[in-house]
Amino acid sequence: MRKLVRRHLGKVVAGGALAVAAGAALVAVTLPDRAGESDRSTAAGSSRQDAVAPDGRVQAAPDEGSEGVGSDPLTDAETERAQKIALDSNGLRSGARDVEGDRGPQRLSTNLAENEPGATGDDAERRAEIVYYDYKKDAVVAKTVNLKTGKVESTNTAQNVQPPPSDEELNEAARLLIADDHGKGLRDDYEKATGKKLGGPGDLDLSGFVFRKETRDSVPADLQDCGKHRCIQVVAKVKNGPWIDTRAFIVDLSDRHVGRLR
Repeated sequence: MRKLVRRHLGKVVAGGALAVAAGAALVAVTLPDRAGESDRSTAAGSSRQDAVAPDGRVQAAPDEGSEGVGSDPLTDAETERAQKIALDSNGLRSGARDVEGDRGPQRLSTNLAENEPGATGDDAERRAEIVYYDYKKDAVVAKTVNLKTGKVESTNTAQNVQPPPSDEELNEAARLLIADDHGKGLRDDYEKATGKKLGGPGDLDLSGFVFRKETRDSVPADLQDCGKHRCIQVVAKVKNGPWIDTRAFIVDLSDRHVGRLR
């Protein structure tokens, strides 16, 4: 289970590094030397006009199909089918709870499972790996579904394991922070930046991280369960505007309260 989560974290970290590298890239623009421009021939100007590319045409994407092949990413149909199979197994749909307390676990990710190198035959069949968080038990549940047989091949449950948050969890954490007394600074800063009142998470660009108490030397009493509980540190930005510093606030989604780091 921990190997599965570490692999998931590795993919997220790698993706973040690529995003930073892309954001840091600069595009160099070279302006033409205008000296002696009047001496250039009109023929050269004409050839430049003739070199303009024709209008592009948009072509429809090819049909995805219901099933992928080999190491192709999961198709929409495979993803939907695998998630239904996973939820229907071992009473997961009825026994677990999501981030809002509704029936069913909170889905964190669905990915193509990696086969062992050199796998052939049944060992090389396509499998989906679905990771959930059960807020009723504060546990991560990972299920592997064989897409050929339609059966759950393995179920792993672990506590004190905290994969990166889903978009739904970030939205719920932001909603709780906005409504809390600790969210006053966030609400005020948003109004100063936009001239409007902060209506909810949809007004912000959100990202965030899982918070564990082991990451700091001193943690307030109301955040001591972070790590066992699902705790999120929200990063908020006004859409098309400035960042708002919310790093001091931790949202414990398991017992639905907001704490502040000293």
